[in-house]
Amino acid sequence: MATVGLIIHLGRESASEHARELAASLRAAGHEVRVPVEDAEVTGLGDAAVEGADFAVGLDLVVTLGGDGSMLRAVELIGAAGTPILGVDHGQLGYLTEVEPGEANDAVARALAGDHDIEERMLLDVRVVPADGGAPHSHLALNEAVVERAEEANTIRLAVDIDREFFTFYAVDGMIVASPTGSTAYAFSVRGPIIDPTHRALLLTPVSPHMLFDRSMVLGPDVAVKLTVDGHRPATVSVDGRRIAEVGDGDSIECTAAASTARLVTFGARRFHRVLKAKFGLNDR
Repeated sequence: MATVGLIIHLGRESASEHARELAASLRAAGHEVRVPVEDAEVTGLGDAAVEGADFAVGLDLVVTLGGDGSMLRAVELIGAAGTPILGVDHGQLGYLTEVEPGEANDAVARALAGDHDIEERMLLDVRVVPADGGAPHSHLALNEAVVERAEEANTIRLAVDIDREFFTFYAVDGMIVASPTGSTAYAFSVRGPIIDPTHRALLLTPVSPHMLFDRSMVLGPDVAVKLTVDGHRPATVSVDGRRIAEVGDGDSIECTAAASTARLVTFGARRFHRVLKAKFGLNDR
């Protein structure tokens, strides 16, 4: 029998109701169900609650009931464990989710039986290094790392190194280092390029640059990017929408491709251009 983790969109009752039904179905089939404590409190699945640090241990499959935000939470919770993730779309946009709610039971059964494909997505390893010699801390990101001005600041000044070689200073509201998956997230909203999510690359995109050089750059997957705060204006660091640190003069953020990948459950070929066409309502000829 398998151990299945459920990640639920906490703001949608339809997702909570579906989680309760799916948990009952899985248990009836003899499987163990795990739910993060936060999700268990909202959905009434307290008997399945597991603390975050223990969630991924021995897990066979993660099922997300929500949108892309729930998929990002799943990546955060399982870290480098490589547990397959099946996305059930209870969200609004859904670039990452694979099936609709009515298909979920059959999709979960197929996933547990091994009747599926795996699409591997590059993850970013994001390392915050304090200037005062304090201990660095690392985080995994599926979409992006963002360094941006604090609310009380105007623009910030960032020194950018590429592969340990100084590139230039940026005067910006923020800087995004995104994976190909993240090219349709924050970077897309500031007119960065769209990259097929199965590629491996780092996308460096300035936010509201106050300089002539205002282009995104698509860098190789083995490149290391370092952003160092230059000056007294404070900045914040976010990973996949979660604020993880406040940084100041001399602090740096180092981004590389992670050794591990996100492993998304798919059923047959998932053509990215078709996903884009559907999400944006692009016309047929």
